[in-house]
Amino acid sequence: MENGGAIPEDANEHCPGPESESAGKSDACEGCPNQQICATAPKGPDPDLVVIAERMATVKHKILVLSGKGGVGKSTFSAQLAFALAAMDFQVGLLDIDICGPSVPKMLGLEGREIHQSNLGWSPVYVESNLGVMSIGFMLPNPDDAIIWRGPRKNGLIKQFLKDVDWGELDFLVVDAPPGTSDEHISIVQFLQTTGIDGSIIVTTPQQVSLIDVRKEVSFCKKVNLNVLGVVENMSGLSQPLANFKFTKLNSSGDQEDISDWALKYINEKAPELLNVIACSEVFDSSGGGAAKMCIEMDVPYLGKVPLDPQLCKAAEEGRSIFADQENSVSAPALNKIIQKLLANLNASMDV
Repeated sequence: MENGGAIPEDANEHCPGPESESAGKSDACEGCPNQQICATAPKGPDPDLVVIAERMATVKHKILVLSGKGGVGKSTFSAQLAFALAAMDFQVGLLDIDICGPSVPKMLGLEGREIHQSNLGWSPVYVESNLGVMSIGFMLPNPDDAIIWRGPRKNGLIKQFLKDVDWGELDFLVVDAPPGTSDEHISIVQFLQTTGIDGSIIVTTPQQVSLIDVRKEVSFCKKVNLNVLGVVENMSGLSQPLANFKFTKLNSSGDQEDISDWALKYINEKAPELLNVIACSEVFDSSGGGAAKMCIEMDVPYLGKVPLDPQLCKAAEEGRSIFADQENSVSAPALNKIIQKLLANLNASMDV
């Protein structure tokens, strides 16, 4: 083996090693399931990894939040996870490495803020004194600007976020990654691998079209030796109090007519106890067993499900924590159970 590095279990015979200059390019790599990952990964010793290791030495837990496809609520989950951990008095950092679609600044209520530099490096943008955030979204002169970057430039910025940001002492660094298994994912794993990554949380929705891609994400994690801390099934049915629904009926012209006032008055008069009932509807087809069944088949932990909650969507749009006002939220208890399970699993793994 030319250049070291752990050889994946499913590698071809005579594998040169994932860190070799010929990784993914030699004759021995033909047909290997890891060929593309090895070919695109940076090669050789990287002096910046020493600097990254020094920065990350003061970070206790590092968690990547991944998804197989976009639009499953991964960034919403990352934001609410960061809010929840900070509310538990942990020191938390949230790193957004979705270079082309940075949504974390909006979801944390930090739009329009800028990064400042000190003699210690870039300073995160703070929501609270114990919740710091870093994103390319803070660096754009115009939020509507498109970021048209090739892989090396994106990887370079991710490296800067790790080695040049003064994260300080953190209990948790949550990394919100873009969808898929591309350059950004390979780079963040490689940059953090020697510093100790606790693992990844993978977010999906219940339907098969999402789970197909999540299976690829799980496969990626196994190939790069990244522990899967668990899978979260998001948007698992629409749930909200009946009193929050809008009621309509079709009129003679085929348009929807709002009859909410009449319907709620009728329910209040005839069956007021129904106003406290949570109404649920399956938005996505989960007849295939959803994330829970997939986790059994792929032997990864299942953390739980979060309903499609209009209150959670509104909190994300307004950049606030869903846990601050749980009065009409059905997602806050579900998220809290998942986060408590995650923390319990982390404590168990740290004790081993």
